[in-house]
Amino acid sequence: MELCATTLDVNMTISSDILAIQGFDISPEFTYPLFFLLLFVYFSLLFSNIGVLVLIITEKSLHQPMYILFCNLSVNDLIGNTVLLPQLMAHIISTERFITYNQCVIQAFHSHTFGSASHMILVIMAIDRYVAICHPLRYSSIMTTKTVFWLSATAWGVSLVLVSVLIGLTVRLSRCRSVIQNAYCDNASLFKLSCEDVSINNIYGLFFTVLLFSCSIGGIAVTYFRIALICWIKKNKELNNRALQTCASHLVLYLIMLWSGFLTIILHRFPNYPDLRKIAYILFHVVPANLNPIIYGMQTRSLRDKIIQILQRKLSPT
Repeated sequence: MELCATTLDVNMTISSDILAIQGFDISPEFTYPLFFLLLFVYFSLLFSNIGVLVLIITEKSLHQPMYILFCNLSVNDLIGNTVLLPQLMAHIISTERFITYNQCVIQAFHSHTFGSASHMILVIMAIDRYVAICHPLRYSSIMTTKTVFWLSATAWGVSLVLVSVLIGLTVRLSRCRSVIQNAYCDNASLFKLSCEDVSINNIYGLFFTVLLFSCSIGGIAVTYFRIALICWIKKNKELNNRALQTCASHLVLYLIMLWSGFLTIILHRFPNYPDLRKIAYILFHVVPANLNPIIYGMQTRSLRDKIIQILQRKLSPT
């Protein structure tokens, strides 16, 4: 009778929609400092990204194709981090870390959409910079509002379709475990809950990763090579300075996002480094989201001038 009861309890746990999240193993003295650090990071990215969005929407002079791309980036950063950080902070200060299966699936879906959309949007921004630097006289005719809307819709559409298939293949699996071996929900953590054959998931996951990174790295490499080639041929000091100023920040942010994303994917294959994988994933979310509005906002003259004007109006005595 006792053995039957134990078996029943295990089956109930496995069939339950409540999952336990492993989270971080943090010493009690570091719990609240880490919580407040993440809280500060979250509020700072909320303030900066919402500020950029409001400024672009309210200022008619900023209703231009380039700023639509900024809006895409800010919206993506806000959604991706809002899905991840509040729950992560709650689990840091909580002794019980639980999440429903449906909530976990939603978090994984938004998290992977955030990652793929980030790559797509940055490629479009690289193309925009290429046209602006190498074909300045034709910029307004090539990068029209309609074109940028179409490119943005394509970036989001492709990301949503690819991620929907990725998560859909995982949701079909039955579960024999109820512990997420991570601090957050992602696709790999979800299909590791199953005892079924996950070969299809691994094959599609590899296809998804190779396709995304190939398009991303290939698009960035081609546009930057063309920009460098034009600058070398023309040997125009003003053009070179403008290209360096515009492209350096974009490239640095892209490389940070690329390598933190690579680390997360690679470290899923090395279970001996769980905390490093979790940290890399959080950096992938929060570092670009905090730097994007600062760097792009302050390096784009029209946007920078508007921010300075608003600050001067606020700070000047009435």
